[in-house]
Amino acid sequence: MKEGSYGLDYEREREIWPEKFASLPAIFRNIHPGDRIFIGTGCGEPQHLLRSLVEYVKNNPKAFFEAEVIHVWSLGVAPYADEKLAENFRLDSFFIGDSTRDAVNRGAADYTPIFLSQVPDLFRREITPIDVALVQTSPPDEHGYMSLGVSVDIVKAALEMAPLVIAQVNRFMPRIHGDGFINVEDVDYLVPQDEPLLEYRPAVVSDTAARIASYVARIIEDGSTVQVGYGYAPNALLSHLQKKRHLGVHTELLTDGIVELMKLGVVDNSQKTIDRGKTVAAFCMGRAETYEYLDDNPSVEFKTIDYTNNPLIISKIKRMTAINSAMEIDLTGQATAESLGSTFYSGIGGQADFMRGALLAPGGKSILALPSTALGGKVSRIVPALLPGSGVTLTRGDVQYVVTERGIAYLQGKNIRERAMDLISIAHPDFQPWLIEEAKRLNLIYPDQPFVPGKGGEYPESLAIHRTTRSGQGQEILLRPVKISDEPLIKDFFYSLSDESLYRRFISARMNVPREMRQEFVAVDYSRDMVILAIVEDKDEPEQETVVGVGQYSLNSDMHTAEVALVVRDDFQGKGIGTELLHYLTYLAKRQGLLGFSAEVLVTNRPMMALFEGMGFEIEKRSEEGVFEMRMTFGEV
Repeated sequence: MKEGSYGLDYEREREIWPEKFASLPAIFRNIHPGDRIFIGTGCGEPQHLLRSLVEYVKNNPKAFFEAEVIHVWSLGVAPYADEKLAENFRLDSFFIGDSTRDAVNRGAADYTPIFLSQVPDLFRREITPIDVALVQTSPPDEHGYMSLGVSVDIVKAALEMAPLVIAQVNRFMPRIHGDGFINVEDVDYLVPQDEPLLEYRPAVVSDTAARIASYVARIIEDGSTVQVGYGYAPNALLSHLQKKRHLGVHTELLTDGIVELMKLGVVDNSQKTIDRGKTVAAFCMGRAETYEYLDDNPSVEFKTIDYTNNPLIISKIKRMTAINSAMEIDLTGQATAESLGSTFYSGIGGQADFMRGALLAPGGKSILALPSTALGGKVSRIVPALLPGSGVTLTRGDVQYVVTERGIAYLQGKNIRERAMDLISIAHPDFQPWLIEEAKRLNLIYPDQPFVPGKGGEYPESLAIHRTTRSGQGQEILLRPVKISDEPLIKDFFYSLSDESLYRRFISARMNVPREMRQEFVAVDYSRDMVILAIVEDKDEPEQETVVGVGQYSLNSDMHTAEVALVVRDDFQGKGIGTELLHYLTYLAKRQGLLGFSAEVLVTNRPMMALFEGMGFEIEKRSEEGVFEMRMTFGEV
């Protein structure tokens, strides 16, 4: 390395602040053995400074020993984690990335688990003292202010506490409004070097990620403020949120996908309860086009991470929606995003801060989104129990929604048995039988819980439809197949019926509908049978479903027909719900190639008789002991 090797010349800055310039070797001679060296985060990493520091140490191997390198994560090559430099550097990271994972797990580097919102306080209280800060900034303006650009997060606190601050000044660094401005007087050395910032380009959106995103989008309401965490493909959400209105952003990580939504006008921050009109973030990882968009954009503010990630701040935002990911979630609802067993993978990061803050916010939601499998479908991410040694990043109380490509599970307020069944229902079908057996072994679910394995037991989510009845004022309902996790809904429904409605449905007087009978309603072989629920949804609480009608058919053994039955809750009778249920069951049966229905109906049950007769079926019936035995052929219905 040559003395004074800086790249492009900054003549004005050299004239105004000559004391801030020195050769790189002269600057690095201020680093002492055992110093703690902080490095800027992610795409804000000062690449030239790092390369030069490592080259300096290689040329001067005795310059200093056992310097501790501290950062959140690196997108670069992390040369300081090289075994050849083990005597000179020791990495201590608050988050583990691809370039440092191997070093951490072989014991050549350290990982400090902590909520990122608490890191600035660690620096200020000198629990983690900082001796040297290597950061990257934009060039200074006429007032001497430089911007930390795409990385404010914990960087601002680190340079405020470091006795020695070395800044790579780079014209490629955007000037971003907010907390990221520092004055030249707060920096000891300026090292001009213009070079493109590191870029983060996520993998191409897979079909699985797109399906997950489509489910997540259903949960996000107009006017919500969103946070999208690292690990879940945020760009997959882009196409599914384009029809939303007045979204806001309060996040740790700003991504290309969020910026695209800003450009489309989907994100306008007009309904945020704090920082209204502003997209708020702590750092950005994206493409060069995104950095250009952020440059001097008054609608964007980057703030320190003890603000963006503070649960008390987050909890003030109406309809705050936190969307994060995990590597595993167990059947009780606790998840790990940082380690698999004793193998460290990433870190706590900010997701726990956001998930808890969102739960405390008015109308807030916490969403955990993850594929149902990993390693090309070889392992399930939904597991009976987390691997021993796994860090519990999110506790059982932190998660409201869990979303996989198989559907949505709502956990808040559910007991362990209900949680287990909900999570099994969105697991990959290849692993559902195993999860059922393990859940039984662990006494998480009923020991006699029925389950239909194979293709017949796969939930036909595509059959869910919305309808408005044609009677009266028109009742909006959701018609969907029953899920294996719906037994609590079935229980509530049957016990809401009058004695007369129960008698008509079961053609017997009964005081109860026992669990064994209810389980027969939810363990369905959809290739043969069907159970359809008529549900009234709560517009304010969409996860709250109320069953107001149940219709079902099951194949007859003697011919290619099915026995049909249905019942509607008393206070919803006469609104056309039974008609919609029977129409839909008929459509599904005909699609399956069935020729007709059979049914047993009490002679006194005139409303049900009128319903069947109004369908246009070819009906044969005979009366026996007060019951009509009916055979109904579809014909051209």
